Amino acid sequence: MKDINRRKAMGLTAAAVSSTVFSPAYAQSLNKRKIAFTLLFAPGGDVGWDYEHVRGLEQARAAYGDRAQIDAFHEVAEWGNGDKEKFQELVDDGYEMIFTTSAGYMKSTIEVAQANPNVIFESCAGYIRAANVATYNTRWYEGRAVEGFLAATMSKTNRIGYVGAYPIPQVIRGINAAYLAAKSVNPDIVFDISWLNTWYNYEQEGAVARQMIENGADVLMQHTVSTAVVEAAQEKGVYSFGQGSDMSHYAPDAVMTSMINNWGPYYVQRIGEFLDGTWESKDTWGGLGEQMVAMAPLLETLPSRTVLQTQDVIQRLSSGQEHAYTGPVRLQDGSGWLAPGETASDSRLLTMNYYVDGISSVYPSEG
Repeated sequence: MKDINRRKAMGLTAAAVSSTVFSPAYAQSLNKRKIAFTLLFAPGGDVGWDYEHVRGLEQARAAYGDRAQIDAFHEVAEWGNGDKEKFQELVDDGYEMIFTTSAGYMKSTIEVAQANPNVIFESCAGYIRAANVATYNTRWYEGRAVEGFLAATMSKTNRIGYVGAYPIPQVIRGINAAYLAAKSVNPDIVFDISWLNTWYNYEQEGAVARQMIENGADVLMQHTVSTAVVEAAQEKGVYSFGQGSDMSHYAPDAVMTSMINNWGPYYVQRIGEFLDGTWESKDTWGGLGEQMVAMAPLLETLPSRTVLQTQDVIQRLSSGQEHAYTGPVRLQDGSGWLAPGETASDSRLLTMNYYVDGISSVYPSEG
């Protein structure tokens, strides 16, 4: 059953096709503009990173189906393992706007964009822009702050397990934000952090999660994409959080809430600007306030006081009344960073490569 669930969640089916496209001749006959999305995993699934991007592009299809052919290309490897060739292939096939939906696509996105200045690229989780390259992301570290607060509030062992994918800034930001929020509730809280160096490995994610529980963690967090972590929490009777999508149906007694990426409004806006000729290169980084990040409903069995406190945290982050990174904050090496009342700049957050003071796990070495 777990094998069936994970295949359903990630869409990793052997028979799955690698792209979802319409006939080019049909599109040209209607004078539709060609827009592509590149995605990491096979099509299908009901949760996860790709699932939310597909939901978003489907909203754009509904809005512009009479004006644009919007195609999803699945199983495009990242980190230079074929993505550059795929992006150039899409350009050669006449796609005028290409959304590359993972941080690992950034380098290849820039290289292909420089060689094709008349094609527009949108680089998700990237931070390098050009005249024809925009960047966009969600401030999911705000969601992590909510989770950190809730994790520390509900933990009885003072130990939180955190399963990470790659030690890159977007993942590190979430860990530090969660820890700072947790520490504000319980100064004795401990984060047990483990790195997998992959976004998806169902068996490994589950094994690491179970080991963390064995080591005393009674709340699990993750920045990986399968449902293995929440399923392990359900199995062992501890709490967890869904990643990127509402995962509560995989672990109905364990998932306290889920941080959800809401890409649809952004895709509708940016594709509309492209079609109208008003598109400009810019960076977009939206969070709870912009509704690019949403929190799923809280677990019904949580104490009412905890529910009210968590809702207050969400409201304060959404309104800007509170920033997830507010001083005083020191770094793990003891050096100063944020003075009392000072908030972190976006430039520091975008390039974050350190743990904050209080995290005892060793920061991963480069390479």
